[in-house]
Amino acid sequence: MSRPEYELLSRLRTEKPAKAATKIRLIEEGEAAGETAAAYQYFRDQTGRQDVPGILKCFGTNPAFARQMVDISSSLLFCDGALSRKQKELIATYISQLNSCPYCFDSHGFFLVVHGASRQAVDDLATGNLAQLSEADRELLLYLGKVERESFKTTPEDVQRLRDLGWREEQIAEAVHVAAMMGFCNRVANAFGLPPQNLLSL
Repeated sequence: MSRPEYELLSRLRTEKPAKAATKIRLIEEGEAAGETAAAYQYFRDQTGRQDVPGILKCFGTNPAFARQMVDISSSLLFCDGALSRKQKELIATYISQLNSCPYCFDSHGFFLVVHGASRQAVDDLATGNLAQLSEADRELLLYLGKVERESFKTTPEDVQRLRDLGWREEQIAEAVHVAAMMGFCNRVANAFGLPPQNLLSL
């Protein structure tokens, strides 16, 4: 299934991305063989994007898990669900900023703009400025920040506050899933030392 952000990216990016210098070595597309090469091709077939992003290459040493990451991201993040795609990208960008992950912030900030947010909204997220968001969106992000940093301190009252602002149970649950997935990806990207793809500069 093609994705609008990847279709736009293919038009904006005229040169093949440079090989990333990372702390932990990636298996690049040109050296991928066997099941790893098959996992990279699975990503291309499923998404329509021909260059394999660095975050997926982080899992190149475990091609079965790389395929699962393609499936998980497709069914949780890169789709509409209880939350819209735009809402999910808002969460992904915010959590990436909290975790100081330049790779994921750049990627998901770009995706957020593609799905309807202004560039100013992304710039505000970069500084942690949530003032321009609706009260419901702002409180959801603040709750998810607590989930990301101190999930053991979340309370029934935190969740009730979100219900009172109009968030449905399935939306709150999906928001937690997206935030947790992004926290995982942020940690992997930062540990490998993935540099940003500079998508926001295109």
